[in-house]
Amino acid sequence: MTTADSSAHTYTGIDDLLVELSDGVLSVTLNRPDSLNSLTFPMLSGIADALEAAASDSRVKAVRLGGAGRGFCSGAGIGDDDQAQKNVDGPASVLDAANRAVRSIVNLPQPVVAAVHGPAAGVGVSLALACDVVLASEKAYFMLAFTKIGLMPDGGASALVAAAIGRIRAFRMALLAERISAADAYDWGLVTAVHPADEFDAKVDEMVTTLVSGPAVALRKTKHAINAATLTEFEGALGREREGQLTLLSSPDFLEGITAFHQRRPAKFSDS
Repeated sequence: MTTADSSAHTYTGIDDLLVELSDGVLSVTLNRPDSLNSLTFPMLSGIADALEAAASDSRVKAVRLGGAGRGFCSGAGIGDDDQAQKNVDGPASVLDAANRAVRSIVNLPQPVVAAVHGPAAGVGVSLALACDVVLASEKAYFMLAFTKIGLMPDGGASALVAAAIGRIRAFRMALLAERISAADAYDWGLVTAVHPADEFDAKVDEMVTTLVSGPAVALRKTKHAINAATLTEFEGALGREREGQLTLLSSPDFLEGITAFHQRRPAKFSDS
């Protein structure tokens, strides 16, 4: 989808990522509903392309990031098709694309609203928490599921989650891979607000409208100041996660984790 205004950047999506600019709002929608919007290399690159362009586009007043179907984002895909794509692109390139996408949200001057109406897992949590306002439906949940397949959180999660909820709760999410309900996520400070499912879209629209009609320069300076104060380890986290994840992706435990996932059985890790 593209904008009608050809005088500036034209936003172009792909089948799996819908991008549209309308009335000052850049809507970016993950569009793989059959896999709860699991992420591919082209999707991650498309998110970054759109937001990096938006950073210097005066028409964009706010960004809305959401997902099609019943989920927000189930993380990087681990299905057979997704793994084949990863083998083509290489694990480092996929990690780098994820880091670039998350970085583009954090660094974007304009405010970004995450509309989390369903499950957010893996790097999907990173995408949501990179946003400045995180709205959750009562049906949503958050889960750092990495250790279930022998991996570690990535996409800046080690910084973004800890900055939002503190060290101990971040460990609880990252080490135990627990599913955190929308209600608990709100109590912990992981999300901005939780709304009933039948009111969710309207509440998201209200929030986006408030931001679009707000003082743009003040909002941008506020975002920069708060991120500079609270995400001091963000870039360091991306680097540490990349190094650790590349090691883990070549480990026997990851192979066992993926095999167990496809066979629908508990993994038997060897710690080797």
